[in-house]
Amino acid sequence: MLVRRFTAALTAAFMLFVGTASLQAADIVETAVGAGSFKTLAAALGAAGLVDTLKGEGPFTVFAPTDEAFAKLPAGTVESLLKPENKEKLKAVLLIHVVPGTVLAADVVKLTEAKTAGGAKVKISTDKGVKVGTSKGMSNVTKTDIKTSNGVIHVIDAVILPE
Repeated sequence: MLVRRFTAALTAAFMLFVGTASLQAADIVETAVGAGSFKTLAAALGAAGLVDTLKGEGPFTVFAPTDEAFAKLPAGTVESLLKPENKEKLKAVLLIHVVPGTVLAADVVKLTEAKTAGGAKVKISTDKGVKVGTSKGMSNVTKTDIKTSNGVIHVIDAVILPE
């Protein structure tokens, strides 16, 4: 009887642990890959060697361009950026989408600019919706506050390009 109770308690504890572990939020990379609309971004992160960085402790705020956003770039741009000889250029493009810290939508609307993980600054505009970008173009924020275990993702409709 005692063995049966112990086994039942151990099983219950294990199930609680497994259930809790599966309920924990995924990191930024896992969340983006799981969404299915960030395949180009995931490939670019891999080519730039930034997957481990964005799976790290953080926190990070990522303005994540969708596959459709990457498709808006001039023909051949993505293919060119993914070449090994353009790794540093690709890193610069990707890091301009990352802001250290957690910046939720309620915080973004109070800002006019943010310093990115690559050291550049992006402009933030709240006229007619929230936009983020550089003098080379602004992206519309289309979805906000996708919380992850190491930060937050805001979805954007265009790739931000460095100055």
